[in-house]
Amino acid sequence: MLNIVSVLIGLVTLALGLVAFFPLLGWMNWLVIPIGIVGAAVGALSSSNGGRNLNLVLIVIFALRLSLGGGII
Repeated sequence: MLNIVSVLIGLVTLALGLVAFFPLLGWMNWLVIPIGIVGAAVGALSSSNGGRNLNLVLIVIFALRLSLGGGII
């Protein structure tokens, strides 16, 4: 059950993160990354690894996008 919740959080993170890829909306990554961290934490509590892995991949992608845009120095 927690894996399904984690995957749903990951899908919300993905949807918001895709919006953050548009120019001048990179600041949204500061909101998207903590949502992904919550999803990874919920996924870590489940017996399956799918939701946790999805959220970890999304965190890495959006942190990379944030660093490329100058948000993380």
